Amino acid sequence: MMLPLGTDTLMKKLLLPVILAALVLGFWNSQDFQEIAAGIAIFLFGMLMLEDGFKLFSGGILERLLARTTDGLGKSIGFGIISTTIMQSSSLVSVITISFLSAGLITLAAGVGIIFGANIGTTTGAWLVAGFGLKVKISAYALPMLAISIVLVFQKSKYTRGAGLILAGLGFLFLGIHHMKEGFEAFRDQFDLTRFAMTGLLGLAVYTLIGAAATVVMQSSHATMVLIITALAAGQVSYENAIALAIGANIGTTITAIIGAFSANFQGRRLALAHLVFNVVTAAVALVLINQIMWSVDRVSAFVGIASDDYALKLAVFHTIFNVLGVAIMVPLLGQLLVFLERTIPEPELDVSKPRYLSEAVDGFPATMEVAMRKEVKHLQDNAIELIAHGLNLHRHELYESDDIAATVAASTRPLELDIDETYETRVKTLYSAIVEFATRAGTKNLPADFMERIYLLWNSAQRNVRAVKAVKHMRRNATAYTSYRQGKATDLYNGLRTEIARILVEIHELDESDPEIRSSLWLDEERVQVERDRKNTTRLIEGLIRERQIGAATATSFLNDSDYAYEAMSDLIEAARVYYIETEGALAEVERILALEEDEIEEMSANGR
Repeated sequence: MMLPLGTDTLMKKLLLPVILAALVLGFWNSQDFQEIAAGIAIFLFGMLMLEDGFKLFSGGILERLLARTTDGLGKSIGFGIISTTIMQSSSLVSVITISFLSAGLITLAAGVGIIFGANIGTTTGAWLVAGFGLKVKISAYALPMLAISIVLVFQKSKYTRGAGLILAGLGFLFLGIHHMKEGFEAFRDQFDLTRFAMTGLLGLAVYTLIGAAATVVMQSSHATMVLIITALAAGQVSYENAIALAIGANIGTTITAIIGAFSANFQGRRLALAHLVFNVVTAAVALVLINQIMWSVDRVSAFVGIASDDYALKLAVFHTIFNVLGVAIMVPLLGQLLVFLERTIPEPELDVSKPRYLSEAVDGFPATMEVAMRKEVKHLQDNAIELIAHGLNLHRHELYESDDIAATVAASTRPLELDIDETYETRVKTLYSAIVEFATRAGTKNLPADFMERIYLLWNSAQRNVRAVKAVKHMRRNATAYTSYRQGKATDLYNGLRTEIARILVEIHELDESDPEIRSSLWLDEERVQVERDRKNTTRLIEGLIRERQIGAATATSFLNDSDYAYEAMSDLIEAARVYYIETEGALAEVERILALEEDEIEEMSANGR
């Protein structure tokens, strides 16, 4: 069940005054608390800069890697481990995965595999902090990193700026860890938090809840783990309670995926639920088997040479063991988990009148935005072509299977029961409105120019499909009246218009069905030339029929008006197909760009009758 969109906002409104009051109270009572709080803030700011930096590489490396490495469970888990290790943010990987799943780029099984891997990958952060951050004065590395990053951030290349933001993010992470470490060590002299240590089952339960709550507030299990490790190293929390806090952090980290799923489709919500189930099951197993896991930690630590009193590194060992254990338990149960997800969050009944792919969940990354936009434009195109065919009292399946389109059209004399205005409003206009809103939203973001050009081209394709539907709306009444029963030459004229439009619908269908690798759009130029030629010949044809008294002036006037609508519809359908199906990469695309006809060339060819 998807939570209302306002739930996230309400939670933040309730939490904000509580958090601010706690901070003010802490600042008032202790100057060392200020350094700890500032360290957390700097660390989280670094996390945000890291995310922004990696997003600048989206639309390229990240998306291609994800699309190519999720065709198996092992690969999906591996991608989750590697990407989380590199980005040091399982939350970012979760949001990316929800975005790709919502856009239909990966399967639910692949998304769940990535979440499994991300939980293992996030343990590397604990190792870095416990093994490096606490033993080396990392602030000495932070300042040069920040100085170099500011130079990179102001460069024009988005990849250089992305590298600068990543370097700055790492610098702030190091600086935040330094301040948290210093703050806890100074805080220890004034106030001993170990007085609140709790042992046994009660301690496990209470500190697990505290760890979950802290992660919900910070929306970063990585930040929570750093806070736990620095507090543990300073002796401000017991080893036993630190383990419970780490378990709670794993539960709390699901909040980011849940929030990200608020604006996602049913697949995104399924993935958020899978994340919650996996982390809760892992935490439950860890609590039940806590003694056995701690025994394993002691054995592994002794084997790799970790001192028995080096609790920070032992916590990193624990964090790794219980996350790997969780994956080992859940992988054999993946089939049952997927069935549970599909039953709990069923796929909604198909409604062609509503957008399927456009949502805020795909907004974060250019690749998912472009794919979602392309799929929604195709959705609109399908609805538009169906409405155009029905508006001319034709059925698409009959046209697609026909060996003689003209004969099929001539035989289609029965008017279809259709409220074309209502159908246009519900099945075309609603989709187009969503496409316009999505494209406009994309335009407000700082996205690459070439990406926005493709988005606006797709918008143009949708707009032309809409215009084609409107043109057919205008000619439907007369087309129906003159083709329902035989009315001499007028029937032949209107059947001719219907046949020309039907032929273009069939050509677009064949283009859609063709192999993208060998698909060619050169035929579109031939169609454009033919449409312009027929448009210019229509007036001469009608003048001749009037002189021969085969049609009356009133019928001729109606037909000329309707033929204008028909040729506008045909031109828009052709151009919409050109924009949607045009190849943008490869040698064939280059040949097509060279051979593609310009507008003045088309007019010249149609005028010369070529």
